[in-house]
Amino acid sequence: MDRPSRSGGLRLGIRQPGDVDDSNEPVDLEVKRDEGVTIRFADGHVARIGLMELRQGCPCATCRSLRERGEEGWPRPGAPSPLRITDAQFHGAYALQITWNDGHRTGLYPFEALRRWSVSGPPR
Repeated sequence: MDRPSRSGGLRLGIRQPGDVDDSNEPVDLEVKRDEGVTIRFADGHVARIGLMELRQGCPCATCRSLRERGEEGWPRPGAPSPLRITDAQFHGAYALQITWNDGHRTGLYPFEALRRWSVSGPPR
């Protein structure tokens, strides 16, 4: 169930701890449209990932290809400022799909990858 948070973002309830015996599963996720994403995992780990880190580490094929060529996926010419999340939806049970204020929305952010990012940073 989606519900607004007090910060004006979006809080997405995932499931109750203990439903599945997997400590890497997210149990709570909050999207703050002007700040980033916070995910609490079943084992208590909390991942906080900022807007720029999320957008610059977008895992879609286009953004990955730009990074592989040494170019930035964000900002691109004509990109709106400031950066903002306009929507966020679950993609199945394994990922978050973010829609950005520049219209980009093809990146799927797997929860496992977001957990790794919170420890070691996004892909470069």
